[in-house]
Amino acid sequence: MLHLCHHSEKLAIALGLINTAPGTPLRIRKNLWVCEDCHTYAKFISKIVGRAIMVRDANRFHDFENGVCSFLHGLLVMLV
Repeated sequence: MLHLCHHSEKLAIALGLINTAPGTPLRIRKNLWVCEDCHTYAKFISKIVGRAIMVRDANRFHDFENGVCSFLHGLLVMLV
């Protein structure tokens, strides 16, 4: 629980997994940016549990599915 107390989106994802039916996409909204640790956490959790996780931060949407974030994937495609 110590690792969840300073990262609201980790706690929100954990509670969402507990309180929603399997296969249901999770939608998280927060008013600050998503830190790198929480970004990595959401990617791994989406792959492990096989659920889509959508996180909206102050500036962008992050859609995590099967361990991939659509924001970073789209950014890399634009750069190539």
